[in-house]
Amino acid sequence: MPPAGSDSRDAPQDDPRQKPGELLRLADFDRIRPGQIILEMRAYWESLRKGRAIPMRADVEPRGIRNALDYAFILERIAPGAARFRLAGRHLIDLMGMEVRGMPLCALINARGRGRLSDVLESVFKAPQIAEIRLYSEGAYAQPALDARLLLLPLRSDLGDVTRALGCFIAEGEIGQAPRRFDITGDECQPVIPGAVVLEPSPSSHGFAEPPAPFRAAPPDQRHREADTPEERRARFRIVSDKT
Repeated sequence: MPPAGSDSRDAPQDDPRQKPGELLRLADFDRIRPGQIILEMRAYWESLRKGRAIPMRADVEPRGIRNALDYAFILERIAPGAARFRLAGRHLIDLMGMEVRGMPLCALINARGRGRLSDVLESVFKAPQIAEIRLYSEGAYAQPALDARLLLLPLRSDLGDVTRALGCFIAEGEIGQAPRRFDITGDECQPVIPGAVVLEPSPSSHGFAEPPAPFRAAPPDQRHREADTPEERRARFRIVSDKT
């Protein structure tokens, strides 16, 4: 009841916009900003250089990338054009629906894009240089379409060779049912030193193919010659008998 002497019209009215039991999603107020995360990772990597072209893996600390930690990872090169996760943030685990440590990076990519990923990845270690890849995952049942960005920044191992990489993977939107895999829609490579020449990713050989061995003709005194006639080959046969 309103106080005596007051008009009920002066009593505060409920705001019709406020609905009892309404749920608010934090994701609507704190949406992922891929561009900001990419910039933060680049800035952190630059801060680790300290006058060097490539920073050391040992210099990377999680507290330096607190805002991007869920999207960050560290790769180890295990073969030409191939690398596996040594560490990975929660976002990658959610995308795959499992722990990704020890898995190859190509597990996130559909088969038709793995060749290009291998070429770009090898250029990051070989040049070395920075690479950013744009990706897309088609929508399907319980899997909304996703746009994603992948950043690769080279690192030196404790031995001094460029066999490590710091990176981040950011997918925008609802993940849906895991695992999610992506197609490559574009990529861009940049030199670690401004103005340097960019090493364009080159197509790799199919599978584990090796260059064919050069042809060498057999020496003329070889016993079994290709030019032998059937009669000459039969003449070399000997009958072996156990009768004495």
